This record gives sequence, structure tokens and C-alpha cells, in this order.
Amino acid sequence: MEEVHHVVAPPHKSTFQKLKARLKETFFPDDPLRQFKGQPLKTKFVLGAQYFFPILQWGPNYTFQLFKSDLIAGLTIASLAIPQGISYAKLANLPPIVGLYSSFVPPLVYAVLGSSRDLAVGPVSIASLVLGSMLRQEVSPTTDPLLFLQLAFTSTFFAGLFQASLGILRLGFIIDFLSKAILIGFMAGAAIIVSLQQLKSLLGITHFTKQMGLVPVMTSVFHNVHEWSWQTILMGICFLMLLLLARHISIRKPKLFWVSAGAPLVSVIISTILVFAIKGQNHGISVIGKLQEGINPPSWNMLRFHGSHLGLVIKTGIITGILSLTEGIAVGRTFAALRNYKVDGNKEMMAIGFMNVVGSFTSCYVTTGAFSRSAVNNNAGAKSAVSNVVMSVTVMVTLLFLMPLFQYTPNVVLGAIIVTAVIGLIDIPAACLIWRIDKFDFIVMLTAFFGVIFISVQHGLALAVGLSTFKILLQITRPKTVMLGKIPGTDIYRNLHQYKEAVRVPGFLILSIEAPINFANITYLNERTLRWIEDEEDNKKEYSSLQFVILEMSAVSAIDTSGISLFRDLKAALEKKGIEARILNCHLLYLFTHFLIHKSKIYISNVTNSCDF
Repeated sequence: MEEVHHVVAPPHKSTFQKLKARLKETFFPDDPLRQFKGQPLKTKFVLGAQYFFPILQWGPNYTFQLFKSDLIAGLTIASLAIPQGISYAKLANLPPIVGLYSSFVPPLVYAVLGSSRDLAVGPVSIASLVLGSMLRQEVSPTTDPLLFLQLAFTSTFFAGLFQASLGILRLGFIIDFLSKAILIGFMAGAAIIVSLQQLKSLLGITHFTKQMGLVPVMTSVFHNVHEWSWQTILMGICFLMLLLLARHISIRKPKLFWVSAGAPLVSVIISTILVFAIKGQNHGISVIGKLQEGINPPSWNMLRFHGSHLGLVIKTGIITGILSLTEGIAVGRTFAALRNYKVDGNKEMMAIGFMNVVGSFTSCYVTTGAFSRSAVNNNAGAKSAVSNVVMSVTVMVTLLFLMPLFQYTPNVVLGAIIVTAVIGLIDIPAACLIWRIDKFDFIVMLTAFFGVIFISVQHGLALAVGLSTFKILLQITRPKTVMLGKIPGTDIYRNLHQYKEAVRVPGFLILSIEAPINFANITYLNERTLRWIEDEEDNKKEYSSLQFVILEMSAVSAIDTSGISLFRDLKAALEKKGIEARILNCHLLYLFTHFLIHKSKIYISNVTNSCDF
């Protein structure tokens, strides 16, 4: 006796209940309010405070033993953060001191608001490059440094505002449009552009192009051969080899992480002493010069919310905000997975956003969690965000008492530090894996890579995002449809192209639609289904004449009102050919369409797992 599984109607829900459920699944999939259910008012207040200030959650249980680990980790990442902060500020065309400012205040804010134990906060190469290149398109950092600095702080404010808004409004899925393929291509291209920009420091060139593309940079390098300084080149090669060797040692033996962590600071100290001893500035070796002493001055009076550059700073803030947010959350989640704890993405967005907003008020530019510093922080044994506090205090001591020591630091060493840091952004094994898995994603990656190198950072990124969006649209408008056959000796039906043992059922055409049916793809599905039928009619000598068309719809997760027309059109076309049709595995979501189909004079036999047109 054939068994029939009846489909029952779902419990009735009002329109408001359906809308509420849909919004909850869209914006609150993690249900952050569940911890408040059934709790007294006082407990709810405490839980709310802990949600917005995670330090209140782990702070009461903090011990001196944990502090000893965080102290070592904080001092270790400070040795890396100080030279990197100076270097990345120069990469962003900002005064070197701003890089140290950005390594002082933001880590303190993140220690209070952040949920990651391993994230080490500070300036990063990608955001520095994008910020400097975008602002330099309209304002020169050399002819109008004050305006450039004001625009940088204002861009940081908008970046933080945008990041915090994503977290508050639960819109973090927006950053998911930067796929892994895009990020790999973009970061590799940016790493090359950043490295090429350091040729100015590594070769001692004075007159260097302001453009970022590969062709202008290389043209500038070879047109100014007469400016090359052999003393600078020799020093650059020596320290670049030292830094690369330290990096290689730490990669091969992770326990020696402190070698690569301390190498930049050691290079700065040695090169500074060397330049001071030989008076290198008199031999063509450029130096940083005198830096301002003291902690961060307030900068809220420097923010510009008017004028002709407002559109530029908003655009720069959004782009740098997305990039820095993507990097920070990715790094935080990576180390959280390694150490078996969870990082709340929306909390991180709010923490990084408020961190940048406060930073814009205190002479800082865009900061986030850097992978290199976070890796060192993790390897050094950091147990909590207190390591960021230790790093911040170390930078504060440097700002107050040690700034005169950096006066003779050569720019060539800062360039070598940047090159060594960004080399790790080129991930060739990941690119090869993308090639093996998805050729279209590989094209997207190459688009980002070559777009950044030959056009510009923001345009290369925009092209890659556009191509990825086009791929998504293709998948929506051209859904996959496959022909099913029966596995001999079973009642199982599978794709004929994937299961060679599957065989056709004579007189039946069984098609599986593997995507939602909506207004964007009904025309394609109609044409594709009719083409299957025409192919069957052309092959009627090989197979018996077609009598039934079955649409297997278990993989169809949704259908809109426009999708109903697909069945109406197919019904009319099949009636002319004398072919009957069935819908198989109708989901509960389709029950509401049964009534609409009935009104359209398409007969529904009953509400079972198989329906007639």
C-alpha cells in the first residue's frame, strides 16, 4: 500500500507576528536578549552593563597571575607597536607622532569595550595606505599639512561613526560583501603598492611621484636615478635582510616569536645610534627629525564638517572603516577560534567604532586590530585586553620622555619595517586554493589585485565588489536546475550527472529546482524547463514519449507572488503538448500559494506531498 505523507497547515500567525519573526532572524540571529529573560531588575542592569562594557564581566575575576602574563605580552607588542606606529603614520602621509598617538588612546578604549583577549590595537598598513592615498587626491600633505591632518581626523570620526552604527543597528552582514577572494587579492595588491611606495625611503629619492599605481611609481624610480643614495641603499638592504631573517626564524619556530617582535625596535635603535655616530644626515641619509613631546593633544576642534571636502572625508571614512573593521573582526575571530572562546561581532563593531570616534577627538587616525601585533600578543601569552593597557602605558612613557631619541631615526629603516610587515599579506597558498575551488572567485581575486596595482586602491576594491555582486545576481537569476534519475533497487532519485548509476524513468522528466523562485528568475526557469522538454522530444527515439513533468522542489526555500506565474505559464505550455505535470515536495511556505493558484484556475488535487497543476 502506497504511503502518503500529508502536509498540514502551519499555526496561524498575524502579519505583525510574521514581520517580528523575520526581523528577529535578520537582525538578531544570536538573540542577545535571551540572557535577560526571567531575571530580576538588578540582574538585568548588571547584565546590560556587562554587555556594553565587557571589562565588567572578566574584570572582577582578574588575578595577579594573569597580569604577569599580560605584562610580558604588553611590553612585547609595545616593542613592535612603537616603530610600526611611526612607520604607518608616514605611510598615511601624516606626522610620525600621530602614529604613536594612535597607539596610546585607542588601546585603552578597546580594553574597556572590546571582547577579544588577543586583539592588539593600533594603526595598520592597509587603512593607512587607503587613508593617505584617498585624501591626497584633493589635498597635498606637503603644501597644506594642517588641512590634510584635519581631513584625516575627520575621516577617522566618520569611520568610527559608521563602524559603531553597523554594530548598534546589527548591520554587520554588510561587511560580508568583502569575500575572502576579494580580501586576498586586495591585500596582496595593497602589499605590493605599499612596498613600492617605500622605494622612496629605501633608495633615498627626494622627488617621488604622488601617484600610487605601479607604472607611475616605477617611472618615478627610474627617472630619478641621479637621486639614488648608495649609503641609504646599503643601510636599507642590511636592515631589510635582518628583519626578513627575524621573520623567517619566527615562522619556522613559533616559540621564538620574540625575535620578529623585537627586531623592528632593535633595528630602530641600532640605525639611530649609527646615524647619530656617523652624522648620516650629512651623507644623504634622511632622518625623521625632531618629534613633539607629550601625550595626545585634543583634536575635536580640528574636525571639519563643512566645506568642499566633506564628501571626500565621508567616502574615505566609510571605505577605511569597512576595511579596518573587516581586518579587526577577522583577526579577533581567528584567535578566538584558536583559544576556544567566542567574539561577538556586533560588540566588536561598536568597540572599534567608538574607539575611532574617541581617537578622532585625541589626535589619532584610523586604528583596528592588526594581525601581526595580535599574533605576537597571542604568542607572548596574553590572557586579556590588559595587554593593550600595558602597551598603551609603554607608548605613553615613550611620548613623555623618549621622543628626543627618535630624532636621528633614518626613514630607510622605517621603510624596511613596513615592507617586512606587509609581505605577510601576500597569501599565495590561499590564492592557489581559490583557483582549485572556484575559477570565478579566482577572477574576482585577480580583479582586486590588478585593480589595486594599476588603477587605484579604492577603484580596485570597487571593481572586485561589483564583480562579486554580479556573481550573486547570476546565481539568483540563473538558478541551478538538474535532471533526476532513480538509483536502481531503491526509491532514491539523484542528479543524473553526479550519479552515473542513476537511470531515467521512462515517460517521466523529473527536474529539481535548487533555488528560491522569485521575479528575477521565473523567465529563466520557464525557458529552461521548456528547453528540457524540447530536448526530450528530440530524443524520443532513445526514450519513450514524454507523459509527465515533475518539478522536485525540496531545495526551493522561498517563492514570491511573481513565482506563481511560472506554474501558470508552464501549465499552458504543457497542455498544448499533452503532457501532465506535478509539483513534488511542496514546502509549507507554498501553502499560501495554493489558494492563489486555485483562483488562477490551476487545480490543486489535495494538500499532500505531491500536487497537481
